[in-house]
Amino acid sequence: MKFAIIETGGKQYQVMPGLKLRIEKLEVEADSVLMLDKVLLVVDGEDVQIGTPYLTDAKVEAKVLRQGKADKKIVFKYHSKTRYRKKKGHRQLFTEIEIVKIA
Repeated sequence: MKFAIIETGGKQYQVMPGLKLRIEKLEVEADSVLMLDKVLLVVDGEDVQIGTPYLTDAKVEAKVLRQGKADKKIVFKYHSKTRYRKKKGHRQLFTEIEIVKIA
């Protein structure tokens, strides 16, 4: 089983070919190919490559499926006994990708 650890949008993800995931929004078109080069670790069976911090020769190829907005999250601030209440909503932008191969 081959998998990799990548970094994008300030977060780290464990990916393998065929996996679909939502990452922080990137400025790319839908149905385009995205090369992720911040690869921290690649495991291929017994062969393990660890970067310091990144591997220079490893890349992960992904297909961009769509751009979108996540469900609304409610942000509510409240202080007791002071009549302080603030209610706000937020919808995070994301890019949905599918991992094609790990090279």
